[in-house]
Amino acid sequence: MIHIDASGLSYQQLNEKIRSCQEDVFLENCCGQRFLGTGMGEKHIRIQGTPGNALGAYLNGACIEVLGNAQDAVGDTMNAGRIVVHGSLGDTAGYAMRGGEIYVRGDAGYRTGVHMKAYGDKFPVIVVGGRTGSFLGEYQAGGILIVLGLTESTEPIVRNFPCTGMHGGKLFIRSACENVLFPEQVAPRAATPKDMEEILPYLQTFAQLFGEDYEKICSAPFTLVVPDSQNPYHQMYVSN
Repeated sequence: MIHIDASGLSYQQLNEKIRSCQEDVFLENCCGQRFLGTGMGEKHIRIQGTPGNALGAYLNGACIEVLGNAQDAVGDTMNAGRIVVHGSLGDTAGYAMRGGEIYVRGDAGYRTGVHMKAYGDKFPVIVVGGRTGSFLGEYQAGGILIVLGLTESTEPIVRNFPCTGMHGGKLFIRSACENVLFPEQVAPRAATPKDMEEILPYLQTFAQLFGEDYEKICSAPFTLVVPDSQNPYHQMYVSN
């Protein structure tokens, strides 16, 4: 693995260095550089520090691992690959994501999974170990969102207005969601064992990546949320 000191380097310089390496890369002293790993495939990039916005934008097969927190728009329009964050995320993680996987040990901010969609044989998945901010799964059109709430906090596992405009895909929340207010165009219900079969591989991967207890994760009740209409906007607007 090639070590690169990111101190004082722009994101253009860092991406050029990463692309020129034939081996995997370890970025040290990363501090706010945006667009790292943009569009990259077939490479493993480990990052020590805090990368800036749009980490792994348009990612096309590479694996990016962050040994700390990441900022906004992680995996923006991601196509394939995997992003693993050992800390927490900012807002709009997985914006317009259409393939690949994002695993977050901590919390994620507002609009996680906004406009997430499946495309062809591409199928996106986001697993958040902690809590998420408001507008989770806003306009979701495909793929799977999973929120586990593995935290001691008494704050709600998801904040306000989850699934607004959702018209495809699935959301799994590790909670009975008794106090969560969902919009009319979605149909939340208790996840059945058959429903859970679809996400068990992702839960197992999450547990392996972060050293969590897989059996404990699976022992809690999950809520499954799916849209009850292919045209949610019909219920949101008045037409003549």
